[in-house]
Amino acid sequence: MKNKIIIGSRGSKLALIYANKAKEELIKNSQIQNIEIKSIKTAGDTIKNVRLSDSGGKGMFCKTIERELLDEKIDIAVHALKDMPTSETEGLVTNCFLERNNPREILISNGNKCIKDLKVGAVVGTSSFRREFQLKNLRKDLNCKLIRGNVDTRMKKLNDNLYDAIILSYAGIKLLGLKNKVSQIFPVSEIIPSAGQGTIALQCRKDDEKSISLLEKINHQPTNICVTAERDVLKILEGDCETAVGIFAKIRDENICLEAELYSLNGKQRFYSKLSKSLNLAGEIGIEVGKILKKKSNSSYKR
Repeated sequence: MKNKIIIGSRGSKLALIYANKAKEELIKNSQIQNIEIKSIKTAGDTIKNVRLSDSGGKGMFCKTIERELLDEKIDIAVHALKDMPTSETEGLVTNCFLERNNPREILISNGNKCIKDLKVGAVVGTSSFRREFQLKNLRKDLNCKLIRGNVDTRMKKLNDNLYDAIILSYAGIKLLGLKNKVSQIFPVSEIIPSAGQGTIALQCRKDDEKSISLLEKINHQPTNICVTAERDVLKILEGDCETAVGIFAKIRDENICLEAELYSLNGKQRFYSKLSKSLNLAGEIGIEVGKILKKKSNSSYKR
């Protein structure tokens, strides 16, 4: 067994919190105490004035870290699962997921207003087509404006009155200790999150049996089952960061329930599906929901 592990992570405050959670789990479940976290700057961290879809897609946050993994400069990569492309990079494997954090979306607004109380035509910051269309499904008059950068950067732009509100994931805000800033938490029934939202994914080389063995010990199986089903929907839809789709699965008793919504390219049409299956059929549910949405929308899902 290795006597030292190097974990690779983005250098943002939130990413390093994720990396430290992974480190704690590894120390708790293995004999290895010598675990180092290496901060890696990705293309997604440096390009901040355009949508991800216009600058290379989800892989912008992963490719540099994955290259370090393939070059054996790190042993394990830590990613926010929602930032990962659905297709695995050759030579790597992502089969370990820490227990999911709260997947819901939140609103932070000037004046601590809920969405229904924002002024007519209020400017809401988001870099996601999905969130934009979901918000406009709740209030058609809202003006969604592109916002990029880490949470601190977005909060500063809000405080500078460049936006009336911003929408973010609850998991990140909670881990950063900013729960007191939250104006509204949206239930999943109102805003379905992106596939894998709130989940920390750990990746290693496919031929690194020692790392694979370590990661098996800290994999949270219920989370693994749910996020795999969610990402199966994306695979069927050939989804990328331009695809406005919300997907969420949960386990209840011995069943898995999955609901998903897909928006047309202009956001004017919404296609929805919800299925529940026995847990032993979890490997089928995402594929089935993906096919239902694909049939309903009858579109290519690409801009």
